[in-house]
Amino acid sequence: MFNKLIQKLKENPRTIVFTEGTDARILEASSRLLAGTFLKPILVGNVEAVRAAAEEAGYNINGAEIIDPKNYDRMDEMVAQMVELRKGKMTEDQCREALSHGNYFGTMLVKMGVADCLLGGATYSTADTVRPALQLIKTKPGNKIVSSCFILVRPAATGDNEVLAMGDCAINIKPTEDDLVEIALETADCAKIFGIDPKVAFLSYSTLGSGKGEDVDKMRNACAKAKAANPDLAIDGELQFDAAVSPRVAQTKCPDSKVAGHANTFIFPDINAGNIGYKIAQRLGGFDAYGPILLGLNAPINDLSRGCNALEVYSMAIITAALS
Repeated sequence: MFNKLIQKLKENPRTIVFTEGTDARILEASSRLLAGTFLKPILVGNVEAVRAAAEEAGYNINGAEIIDPKNYDRMDEMVAQMVELRKGKMTEDQCREALSHGNYFGTMLVKMGVADCLLGGATYSTADTVRPALQLIKTKPGNKIVSSCFILVRPAATGDNEVLAMGDCAINIKPTEDDLVEIALETADCAKIFGIDPKVAFLSYSTLGSGKGEDVDKMRNACAKAKAANPDLAIDGELQFDAAVSPRVAQTKCPDSKVAGHANTFIFPDINAGNIGYKIAQRLGGFDAYGPILLGLNAPINDLSRGCNALEVYSMAIITAALS
């Protein structure tokens, strides 16, 4: 999977901003990216501090651009743009103070076109990565929410990787029917980038009316709305997970479904189910999980786990850039 993404980036190199330039994991990943020459890192932080941290840890970051918010020659321009974007919600002084922090500064570098994408969260919380993106990058036209998906990868017996997409496992706590439609369509689009021909299952404890309840109705209605929004996309639901993935179970429970038994893109009813579901696949199913990949924004911005390692930073950097 990553070979295809790297090849895509070699054909069209990108620039990614890391909001925590002195973090050892960021520096290790940046060193590896620089060796690959397909993705240029911009490291946010004090120039001397970033270089000292890299030297101390033994990482070669020659070729990376280091930008210090305190000495940025376009800061006045950046402040003016942010004041306009916030439209009375933040004063000039408040914007200037916010831009002294890597999360807001890095987001504005993307907004101004200095970088193509952003990866943060090695030390920032998810909220501190998503909030500037919502305020400054904002959602794509037609989108009302930011959502997320995870890409799960496991070696298959055929030699090819088995690749699945799951959403929303990290952002929206109790999505509405309309939220679920956005989540499904964005997750399907994201799945395609990773070589998945999306077959989308709206998951529930019921299969096509076998169970009753408000949560069942929500998934059934959301599925119908998603089908109407994109008739060419393979979508079905509501489906129990076994019916979604097992051809034998699907033949019994919903033999006429074109998705059941072969689903590879899963839409969960809420964050409880989604978060539990992807972690079960990761811990018991032997899948590597990449994400959360943020969906619905006007530019690729992604969040790291604060417990991430350098390999995860490297992988998420490639994924983030491939979305741009």
